[in-house]
Amino acid sequence: MAKAPIDLRSLARAHTEMCLKVLAGIASQKAAPPAARVAACGHLLDRGWGKPAQPHTGEDGNDIRITIRKMIDSDQQ
Repeated sequence: MAKAPIDLRSLARAHTEMCLKVLAGIASQKAAPPAARVAACGHLLDRGWGKPAQPHTGEDGNDIRITIRKMIDSDQQ
């Protein structure tokens, strides 16, 4: 993903406090749909604690193995 220009990033960050208040409001609003409340809680936790590490394992829980079946020399095409 391309990096956002610094000025755009700065402008967006200026709204951090307001956005956190909106998310907290949605999360605590009993009339809000449950999916919206869960999403708001997830965003708040991600901002406060960071996203959990994503393990990179195969379906069986072991390391992922990559097998290269064919190599092509681009000079010989």
